Amino acid sequence: MKDQIIKTVIKDIIKDSISQTGNSAIVLRKVGDIVVEQRPIPIIEDSHCVKIAIKATGICGSDIHYYRNGGIGKYILKAPMVLGHESSGQVVEIGNAVTRVKVGDRVAIEPGVPNRYSDETKEGRYNLCPHMAFAATPPIDGTLVKYYLSPEDFLVKLPDGVSYEEGACVEPLSVGVHANKLAGVHFGNRVVVLGAGLVGLLTGAVARAFGASDVVFVDVFDNRLDRAKDFGATHTFNASKLSAQELADEVKELLGGQNADIVFECSGADACIDAGLKVTKAGGTMVQIGMGKNYTSFSIAEVSGKEMKLIGCFRYSFGDYRDAVKLVASGKVNVKAMITHRFKFEDAGKAYDFNIAHVGEVVKTIITGPA
Repeated sequence: MKDQIIKTVIKDIIKDSISQTGNSAIVLRKVGDIVVEQRPIPIIEDSHCVKIAIKATGICGSDIHYYRNGGIGKYILKAPMVLGHESSGQVVEIGNAVTRVKVGDRVAIEPGVPNRYSDETKEGRYNLCPHMAFAATPPIDGTLVKYYLSPEDFLVKLPDGVSYEEGACVEPLSVGVHANKLAGVHFGNRVVVLGAGLVGLLTGAVARAFGASDVVFVDVFDNRLDRAKDFGATHTFNASKLSAQELADEVKELLGGQNADIVFECSGADACIDAGLKVTKAGGTMVQIGMGKNYTSFSIAEVSGKEMKLIGCFRYSFGDYRDAVKLVASGKVNVKAMITHRFKFEDAGKAYDFNIAHVGEVVKTIITGPA
């Protein structure tokens, strides 16, 4: 018995020794080329920094864009880059000054860290900081690694009962939280969501959680609209082959002859932007979340004539991650319903290819591990 215990201890020591020899990472070397590489294990040098063993990571559309095209706008892939920014994990080491988390805590990782001295950060809108270091945005490496470093104040602890997979879904959910806060959604609001993709679904779900009485999802794919029923939809509408005005008229009818208090445009399509302006009530609000063409045409008379608000939305800011975790923990938003596929860490390359080949059926793919 004693010999067996010794053998087990030795085996564990060897296993731990091997695990510390490298930091497995999913690296995009160039367009169309994803590999597993060994990177140095990160060392905590900032006393407020935390080392996390990554447990789950979601694949984002931006990752796919870098994989296929090598760039998004001004961010161009010029050197190999670790992918991933929707991650959760477990704290394995903390800096000397860390007080917010401890070793063993399970956390969601907010992946964008601003410059602490920019005007935008001081104004409380750090998501707009021009010096933001955002994971998996060239030249910043992402979170698809065995061990990742983060400042302690960009981590949110996951309550008991919230899985690592759900923790990885907090990143896109935070976009929906931020959009709803910008719009000021409250009890009794009539809300329209144009585009029932991932962000649209989550934005609508948050609107219902914030008290909206009506949430109308509009899309051109019936399978997306069917899924919207799991994300707070009170009505769904297929807008195929309709003009912007026809779409607006149909939605108004669904709302009992009333226009929407708040519209979330989540597609970026010209027709939806135009329709969104038309379906917003006088004095109402439209939040533009979807990223379409750099330039588009719409009736500015709708904006000025209705004295409506047209608000841009970019990522998330202070408190959004924390509130997103609360929504998941309370069961008010079921992010598990958006997870359609799972892949192991070593199969990450296959996961990206699968997402591209099955874009119509994938909502969210989770890569598990490696830790």
